[in-house]
Amino acid sequence: MNPEPTRTPTPQPRPRTQDVGDNRSQAFRLTQAPPPALGQTSRPARHLHTDSETVGEDLLKLVLTLVELVRQLIERQALRRVDAGDLSDDQEEELGATLMALHDTLSDLCAEHGYALEDLNLDLGPLGTLLPPRD
Repeated sequence: MNPEPTRTPTPQPRPRTQDVGDNRSQAFRLTQAPPPALGQTSRPARHLHTDSETVGEDLLKLVLTLVELVRQLIERQALRRVDAGDLSDDQEEELGATLMALHDTLSDLCAEHGYALEDLNLDLGPLGTLLPPRD
């Protein structure tokens, strides 16, 4: 009876540090805005102006903006599922009612603090706006 030889696990190759750095640099280059067309000047992105007295309102506006972004993403996913026929009629009704309630609540919160839903869109400079235009 010969004992079975012990196997040592083969080491998994690790990504080289240089490769990781190169990939990061390439990703950064791809996310930069394209240069302006000949004869056009690029408009500078709006700068963030902070004021210690308005920081609470600015934070609230940012949170409301993120909630609106997530709401729109959920709405788009829901529409895809409805179009694909993945939901029953009851699920579609419940989802529609929930999304409308979320929209109404967000609108109420905006009105309570003096904003409109359109005010929540962030200008990302050359990348455009965060939220897509409303249809």
